[in-house]
Amino acid sequence: MTSTLIQNARIVDGSADRAADPQDIAIEDGTFRAVGGDAAFDAEHVIDVDGAVVLPGLIDCHVHVTAVDANLPANVDLPNSLAAYRAMPIMRGMIERGFTTVRDLGGADIGIVRAIEEGLIAGPRLVICGQALSQTGGHCDQRGRYVTQAPDHYVGKFGAMGRIVDGVAEVRKACREEIKAGATFIKVMANGGVSSPTDPIHFLGFAVEELRAAVEEAANAGTYVAGHLYTDEAIVRALDCGVRSIEHANLIRRDTAERVAREGAVVVPTNVTYDLLAREGARFGLPPASVAKIADVLDAGLEALTVLHESGVLMGYGSDLLGGMHPWQSDEFTIRGRYMPAHDVIRSATLDAARLMRMEGRIGTIAPDANADLIVMDGDPLDDLSLLKGQGAHMRAIMKDGAFVKSELG
Repeated sequence: MTSTLIQNARIVDGSADRAADPQDIAIEDGTFRAVGGDAAFDAEHVIDVDGAVVLPGLIDCHVHVTAVDANLPANVDLPNSLAAYRAMPIMRGMIERGFTTVRDLGGADIGIVRAIEEGLIAGPRLVICGQALSQTGGHCDQRGRYVTQAPDHYVGKFGAMGRIVDGVAEVRKACREEIKAGATFIKVMANGGVSSPTDPIHFLGFAVEELRAAVEEAANAGTYVAGHLYTDEAIVRALDCGVRSIEHANLIRRDTAERVAREGAVVVPTNVTYDLLAREGARFGLPPASVAKIADVLDAGLEALTVLHESGVLMGYGSDLLGGMHPWQSDEFTIRGRYMPAHDVIRSATLDAARLMRMEGRIGTIAPDANADLIVMDGDPLDDLSLLKGQGAHMRAIMKDGAFVKSELG
């Protein structure tokens, strides 16, 4: 049994626009035992942070840890062993930036989850959908216009973020297989995308009956469907089918955003990826056809932040970066900070992210019985969100499950 007492911490979790008054945090066996007046107990380790701001471990609700190359067709063709080894520094970088939990939206499998849980590799807690589902010619179909490889080219490929399924029966079977293999939710590509070669942004993915089949299979397993969605038409269609988590939503209209809020669905904007791709996508290996699509969603995504916030939509923090772009994961904080109050931006990576992932009370909070994930800051990100950038340079300590990943506390 291990125990730690952190004294005089000013907690910032996004629930208020100022840091809380100094209080103590008791940690035992990887969980928070008590916070505040009830935290006094005999601990093996006592650390006085002298009024430093302490955040819960951050949560990124949209990552692809196996996207080690921004050229996704090339990513699929990598040997499984090489792709796995290249994913390791990506995951280590995430936790060193303070992200103690991430939700993978296509690619990561139960083997990576177990390797992290067993301490074989360093990385954040992984919540996975397994492989995302795409129709032929959809967002996970990386075969070029003239490529005739069969869809089974993706089977068993560590670098494949998705699998190709057509028809209700194939969708149902794929959902069941992913859940059997350890997925805790289902991801569908219900719109065209930037990084795939033959589907313009406005394309609708899957027939309505296929989307409803995925939602039913997820519900049967007690979980939900996340949808890759840009256009308002596609978002409305997905909501009609019961899709709960709207990924991206760059082209959403205000009336649809209000419906999202009213029906209790959630949105995960990922503007940092478009900002970075617009500037340096070609350098990172994004094919020219994909670079050309970025203008369709870049400015609209920034405008959508205001619409979503004013409509009261529950938003999670998302980055959606590929290959060498992963070090920019934390830039989403300052991008959102131009359109939203700082505490709301932080909450999207803590309390709201946990709600979105149906893990409230377990992550994204410093409260009794939650996983003991925290960050001790050098400065207050409520005053300057850029403190959350810099590859963790302004984080004096990072803890996951009660163990320090990094500590400069002495």
